[in-house]
Amino acid sequence: MKSDIEIARAATTTPIVDVAEKIGIPQSAVLNYGPTKAKVSMEFIESLKDKPRGKLILVTAMTPTPAGEGKTTTTVGLGDGLNAIGKKAIVCLREPSLGPCFGMKGGAAGGGSAQVVPMEDINLHFTGDFHAIGAAHNLLTALIDNHIYWGNELGIDVRRIAWKRVIDMNDRALRQITAALGGPGNGYPREAGFDITVASEVMAILCLAMDLEDLERRLGNIVIGYTREKTPITAAQLDAAGAMTVLLKDALMPNLVQTLENNPAFVHGGPFANIAHGCNTVLATDTALRLGDYVVTEAGFGADLGAEKFFDIKCRKAGLSPSAAVIVATIRALKMHGGVAKDDLSKENVDAVKAGLSNLGRHIQNVKKFGVPLVVGVNNFTTDTPAEFAAVKEYCATLGVEAILCTHWAEGSKGTEALATKVVELAESGAAHFAPLYPDDMPLWDKVKTIATNIYDASEITADKAVRDQFKTFEEAGYGHFPICMAKTQYSFSTDPNLKGAPSGHVVAIREIRLSAGAEFIVVVTGDIMTMPGLPRVPAANTIKLENGEVVGLF
Repeated sequence: MKSDIEIARAATTTPIVDVAEKIGIPQSAVLNYGPTKAKVSMEFIESLKDKPRGKLILVTAMTPTPAGEGKTTTTVGLGDGLNAIGKKAIVCLREPSLGPCFGMKGGAAGGGSAQVVPMEDINLHFTGDFHAIGAAHNLLTALIDNHIYWGNELGIDVRRIAWKRVIDMNDRALRQITAALGGPGNGYPREAGFDITVASEVMAILCLAMDLEDLERRLGNIVIGYTREKTPITAAQLDAAGAMTVLLKDALMPNLVQTLENNPAFVHGGPFANIAHGCNTVLATDTALRLGDYVVTEAGFGADLGAEKFFDIKCRKAGLSPSAAVIVATIRALKMHGGVAKDDLSKENVDAVKAGLSNLGRHIQNVKKFGVPLVVGVNNFTTDTPAEFAAVKEYCATLGVEAILCTHWAEGSKGTEALATKVVELAESGAAHFAPLYPDDMPLWDKVKTIATNIYDASEITADKAVRDQFKTFEEAGYGHFPICMAKTQYSFSTDPNLKGAPSGHVVAIREIRLSAGAEFIVVVTGDIMTMPGLPRVPAANTIKLENGEVVGLF
């Protein structure tokens, strides 16, 4: 069996200018980064503002397991399937982070016959967007320490600096550091630390900004820390927003690539879904909606994280209204949620599938709470049996949802034509009545509780007095209308990654909350979640290398 990278390398690609032409982007608006990838100019994007939007389709998933669910693969496969049945469809994906590429995943551009290409480029630097985000973020950090060094006119309290540094790599040793050691010439020593670039507020801002003016405004609103009197200090007060925008002006332009079937795909932006809001850029999604009849996009990890944030943050902020959703499930993942060990997943076990269906059922009920009609796409593996799929189909029918077997990994668009047909039926039915889970004016604490009890099925949320007081402080400062961005493990509805299935009645403990004034949301950190991941015992980096000038080891 060929690996994903071997399949991608054997593909016949179309010049990116021809892919762009298929959806009405003229060659003058295509800024090539080689023959198979490009950015789309801001001038052209501005010219689309008065065009009507097409229909937006969200692809989300059940709770992820080490068995893999194939959400990105299904997103790409569905895009190809829609094109195969005669629809003008565009895929919108996030850019992969180098952290998970060299850590757990080894690549994130789809798989099998449902990939976006050039796969190696997309996974390894691509058009340099993440490097620009890291540079802009760290420029602000440097300006903070420089301001303190030269007299600290703004009165920044070095004990209350809220702005870390970032790097696009999993490096646990950088989570907490001491900076500026070595004498007076190096500044004032202070505690500091690193987050991974995809957790940066600059990443979130880039993914929510509608244009360069909006980008600069949001960057200026970043709260970097506080005075001794706890008065907030912003990036604008440091005169940082202009230079940061300059570093990000090219990164804001959406990246255009293609699927293995030469259909258009925007791959742009990449905040994590367990520690950030987990969606590709608003600008890429909106541009695609102006150019296509259907836009298929994904949200990170399971629907409890990715879909909730897609609906409550991205759609709320960008005025998007999804027409339908697809929840990706696999027989393998259902078995794991039913108690089967990873090594035993190849054996038929209908009872374990049935036991694991509670997890899928919870996600189905949750997506329905947002007023979006949905279908379950079962991503097929060769070890699946007809009896196991029949159990899934029967269970979903009891919830009023159809489950469709998808074979896109092996067959490309042919394997998703049935799913694509159902998606069109749902989208054209007018059944969507989208609404966020909570209103803007609900108190911040109640917003968190609403997410925890309605989406995670928790019994309550808890936090110590300092955290509770911080909620009130943010509201008093005028941030009470912001939505909530939950930082939580992706492996469970609870904050305990070991609780599989559909746990209920658990308590969500809030460890800290962070203000993202530029991104315009409040980050709520729960459990043991880390904004700087570490590498596993055997990282994917150990097997990624060059052989005869070609990359091997990317999945």
